Amino acid sequence: MAFIVCEPCIKCKYTDCVSVCPVACFKEGANMLIIDPDECIDCGVCVDECPVTAIFPEEEVPEKWHDFIALNAKYSSDWPTIEAAKDPMDTAEDFKSVENKRDQFIAAPAE
Repeated sequence: MAFIVCEPCIKCKYTDCVSVCPVACFKEGANMLIIDPDECIDCGVCVDECPVTAIFPEEEVPEKWHDFIALNAKYSSDWPTIEAAKDPMDTAEDFKSVENKRDQFIAAPAE
């Protein structure tokens, strides 16, 4: 089972998780990160690094975010791999505790 990035990452895109990933399974979208389920080795080191608690084992994804399981799989082949940490989005501090921001998801890959 892979790990899944969920809604709390939207408009934040902290990359602390990327810096500890041993296999470069993170993909970068315009306003969030996802995990490629085919590349993830289920090590879990990313979970505790996420400052917004957005990463869960697939079997523990909260019901309200189950659509993010398919979202991670869908965009993993289209979005570029991110292998090094970088600054979070300018909106990160304002949005890190905001709930119900699914409608602000942008499906485009990072530029």
